[in-house]
Amino acid sequence: MITPPYLQKGDTVALLATARKNIDDNLKPTIDLLHSWGLEAVVGSTIGLDYHQLAGTDEQRAADFQKQLDNPNIKAIWCVRGGYGTVRMLDLLDFTKFKQHPKWVIGFSDVTVLHNHFNTMGFKSLHAIMPVTVPRATPEAVSSLKASLFGEPVSYSVAPDPMNRFGKATGELVGGNLSILYSLLGSPSAIDCKDKILFIEDLDEYLYHIDRMMMNLRRNGCIENLKGIVIGGMTKMKDNEVPWGKNALEIIDDVTKKYNIPVIFNFPAGHIRDNRALIMGNTVTIDVNASGSTLTFQK
Repeated sequence: MITPPYLQKGDTVALLATARKNIDDNLKPTIDLLHSWGLEAVVGSTIGLDYHQLAGTDEQRAADFQKQLDNPNIKAIWCVRGGYGTVRMLDLLDFTKFKQHPKWVIGFSDVTVLHNHFNTMGFKSLHAIMPVTVPRATPEAVSSLKASLFGEPVSYSVAPDPMNRFGKATGELVGGNLSILYSLLGSPSAIDCKDKILFIEDLDEYLYHIDRMMMNLRRNGCIENLKGIVIGGMTKMKDNEVPWGKNALEIIDDVTKKYNIPVIFNFPAGHIRDNRALIMGNTVTIDVNASGSTLTFQK
């Protein structure tokens, strides 16, 4: 996997929207944060556009992303928020110049579309907090993004969880938002799960939807080929009037328990305040035992 150049002081980061609109004046905390890191910020043309739920038409969002992708002075693209809509502009993009001069693309949730697509092209990207979440993110989440962008060593230690399955594994980290992974299966942007460490998280889903998506991953041969699984926040889950009978973590455990691979539950990433940065496409080692879990990124 190709690693985009790490950032240096004086570099410029573009802030833009690939999905839901961002019409509020809410980017000052993020711009101030970038300045404190010695970086400059450019606000894309999609910020302030209002097209129903989206930050402009598909063509407008694609044009803004393409402009920042092709601009050699932009060293990273930070998607301001998630929602839905990134997939609608994906096929309008030309990655020719990006392949010649790669740069970091940052975000989570709906930005999983880009993480997976970049993975299929052989490039790393950053699953991390977004500008709209900067004010409520934990200091650890913020510092993990900085460390990842500037090429500092990144590793995490997580308290033990009773649902964890012990073991040690090394593999390429892939994944992101479960709903997005599910939606991309069968498309050119679908990830290859063989010998990978899969990270998943989700928000605001019905519990039976979680079961359906996990069953789909299993029936597509994804889970049986993994070396390990990392499960982040399963936040604000919903149930029907007739309960499903298991919570989201229990559903995932039920679908994956027959596979002899290590699993970390309740990892600090996803739609939570403590959303630690994950370098997607990077080789990681996970070690899960009675004293807790570690996830270490290899340089």
